[in-house]
Amino acid sequence: MKITHRKSLFVSAAGIALIGGVAGCAPAATQSAPSTPASSSDQSSSSATTSSSSSSSGYKDGSYSADGNYTSPNGQETIGVKLTLSSGVVSELELTPHPSNPNTQKFQGEFISGINALVVGKKIDELNVSKVSGSSLTSGGFNQAIEEIKKEASS
Repeated sequence: MKITHRKSLFVSAAGIALIGGVAGCAPAATQSAPSTPASSSDQSSSSATTSSSSSSSGYKDGSYSADGNYTSPNGQETIGVKLTLSSGVVSELELTPHPSNPNTQKFQGEFISGINALVVGKKIDELNVSKVSGSSLTSGGFNQAIEEIKKEASS
């Protein structure tokens, strides 16, 4: 009777481990619900070059830039975001990495390599990026910069 109980316990534990392993291998979504900044000390800076026309989206057409901050295991990090808005749609995007160490440089580079496909051609109000090309923390700084750009473009 004791051996049967051990077998049941072993099979149950193996099943749970298998389910956890499969769930861990599932692909991550590239978009998610709004997130909060990683730290209350996160700040960003922004600048804008706008045209005099304002689109029906409520945003002025033009080029905007902002730096977004986020916290990584190595401390505070920054990513520069420059984009062009046309009728509330992102028509151009350029990111500038500001890595503080080789690990951050790697992840910011991965993020930059995959972000254009997710952002260019999309309405700025629909942007909320999560994990991109294996980089999940950089998106916090990117989303923060987008929020700053939205404020600047709507004023």
